[in-house]
Amino acid sequence: MPRLVAFSASSNRPSRTRGLVEAVAAEVERHRRVHLKVFDLLDAGPGLAVSSRAALPLPAARMIEAIEGADALIVGTPVHQGSYSGLFKHVFDFVGATALAGKPVALTATGGGLRHALVVEHGLRPLFGFFAAHIAPTSVYAGADEIVAGEVVDSVVAERVASAGREIALLLNAASSAQAGPGRAAPAA
Repeated sequence: MPRLVAFSASSNRPSRTRGLVEAVAAEVERHRRVHLKVFDLLDAGPGLAVSSRAALPLPAARMIEAIEGADALIVGTPVHQGSYSGLFKHVFDFVGATALAGKPVALTATGGGLRHALVVEHGLRPLFGFFAAHIAPTSVYAGADEIVAGEVVDSVVAERVASAGREIALLLNAASSAQAGPGRAAPAA
């Protein structure tokens, strides 16, 4: 079963960002079986502000290892001052430069309003392009009124969540088929 890691870079728990990554993960699970692990920034524990991977505390090191070892990712960040959060970027500064190559990734973000919506396309997409990840075509941004109590309440955002989840499931299926080789069936979903 493929390993799907969802990472929410919010420093709050619960958070709208976690609700959004969990919504996309639920959509993936509607289309195929996965082994899902969800991390919050808080799961890294204290001591994330180090300058080398070797200095990471054990909880943070395990989170980075899970991200690198995933077959697919769903990432989410709150938007601050027109950009993804600094701690979101700091986490991915520890990820190996080739660790995400070819892996499906769904991009999500939450913010206070529409003026932050392009962060996904202008901030997150280039970051994961650097990693040569296989980025799902549909990204998801949700403003303050579009997620309430951890649930997506806006129909347009819900459609994008459904599309992103379906795309990750399809990308996982394609990866399984490619690994199975020509003329052999992919593992059962």
